Amino acid sequence: MKQGHPTDVAMVVGAAFAEGHLTDEERLDWLRLIRSQNVGPRTFRALIDHYGDARAALAALPALARRGGASAPGRIATREEALRELRAAQSVGVAFVALSEPDYPARLMMIDDAPPLIAVRGKLAALMRPMVAIVGARNASAAGIKFAERLARELGEAGLVVASGLARGIDGAAHRGSLATGTVAAIAGGHNSIYPPEHVTLADAIAADGVVLSEMPIDHEPRARDFPRRNRLISGLAAGVVVIEAAQRSGSLITARMALEQGREVFAVPGSPLDPRCEGSNNLLKQGATPVTEAGDVITALRPIFERPLNLAAREPDRPMAPSAGRDPDEDERARLIALLGPTPVGIDDLIRLSGLSPGTVRAVLLELELAGKLERHGGGLVSWM
Repeated sequence: MKQGHPTDVAMVVGAAFAEGHLTDEERLDWLRLIRSQNVGPRTFRALIDHYGDARAALAALPALARRGGASAPGRIATREEALRELRAAQSVGVAFVALSEPDYPARLMMIDDAPPLIAVRGKLAALMRPMVAIVGARNASAAGIKFAERLARELGEAGLVVASGLARGIDGAAHRGSLATGTVAAIAGGHNSIYPPEHVTLADAIAADGVVLSEMPIDHEPRARDFPRRNRLISGLAAGVVVIEAAQRSGSLITARMALEQGREVFAVPGSPLDPRCEGSNNLLKQGATPVTEAGDVITALRPIFERPLNLAAREPDRPMAPSAGRDPDEDERARLIALLGPTPVGIDDLIRLSGLSPGTVRAVLLELELAGKLERHGGGLVSWM
């Protein structure tokens, strides 16, 4: 790969990487691509699979959006913006780790919407150790906070890293209980916008022996919709998720649902049937979640999982393909595919079968529509019209 401006990039990301790491210029291209309009984790992967590398994908974005029906091309992050973000990250001790690199957490790599780049601060070795997540109510009871701290401490002493979301209540208690043994905080905003603000000091303490992790731009202020997105990282990092005090409609139940979708174990701590903070977690138990009253319950259930080698073959980034030499889809093919789309998610395999188009043509049209802001990708290979 050509090194367009190696000198100024080297000031940000340092010396050349060992085999398996991105080059300095590739890291900039990856950052530009994921920060560009209408490019999310699934779209990023589809673009890399189709065009071979991020630079070729960046060059193709305007034409793809135009063919998808966009009135104007989506905004593409500039090289200067990406370089500025890398410099800002370096100034606060944050490094960017790519999906293809050895330091990327293995279990997180396995989810279908894994972030192409994660911004991490702390001791990266913590990401390589067996991990379990603890989540729960922000307005937790004193008993819930005490139990979360104790459970996290005992799990840490047993050799597990505890992951959570740095929120008030149970999350904060889980982090505090496992500070000495290493804990991982997945945050909804950027590293310069820790939320809640009173947990800035806790985030610094976590980074001493663990990791603070984000997929968002360094100065991004978290919004309500960013927290469910953050929750998939919490469950994705871990082999199992323990829920302590969750109301019927809570972010913790979203994390539990995502954990199930990702094939993770779900645990719940029984709570008083008189406490509305426990209604959701008690319902998880009724639905088959493993009950937890002590650390041994979690360790016993997860030990066989940790003892099995991870099969990453199905989730590793696909080998880059040569840029497609085929023709672009024509208007008839686009119309045929668009007619099959609606607000209800449908499988890509079904679109291929029902449209009679080749897989390559269907995927090319879907890329065009998504980059035009007209398509949404869901888990399990599902897409819908926006």
